[in-house]
Amino acid sequence: MRPSRTVASAALTAALALGSLPGLAGSRTPDPDQAVDRAAFQGMVIPAASDRTELVIDPLDAGHRSSSFLNADASFIEPGQVWVLPPRAEAAQPAGRSGWEWKAPRYTLSGYATFYDNGTTAMRLPRGTRVVICGDSGCIERVVNDYGPQKEIRIVDLYRPDFFQICGCPWFAGTTWVTVRVY
Repeated sequence: MRPSRTVASAALTAALALGSLPGLAGSRTPDPDQAVDRAAFQGMVIPAASDRTELVIDPLDAGHRSSSFLNADASFIEPGQVWVLPPRAEAAQPAGRSGWEWKAPRYTLSGYATFYDNGTTAMRLPRGTRVVICGDSGCIERVVNDYGPQKEIRIVDLYRPDFFQICGCPWFAGTTWVTVRVY
């Protein structure tokens, strides 16, 4: 006879619970840290090649042993030589030119702009067109992401923060005169 789904799901749940709870499944806590035996760091002989030559590893010097081993008469020494880096050579850098220049636009539009909360839109330009929009307070570079505005008098709708950045007008203004450079 086949067990019911309830019995099978209960058995599976119990098995998963036992596996996820280490105390119930017989697991134990980890052992506390134990010191490493000093004999593990003694010299040893290793056969190194097919011609039966032997490689001898000497015991570690005091500098290596001082890592995690300190007593009252221990001294701090570092193994090996001290490396002093040579001074770094100066690289000859050409003088940078400051300034910038607008690339010539394909054409320019002038008219009114207003704000629109979903990005930059222009009815006369396709999506993806890169434009520079200039108003009384400056210029911004944007990409047209939608079609609009619907009125003939307006040439572009701008995201609200962009509109007030180039407008230089008070918060209650609805339109501003702009020049749009199309690239």
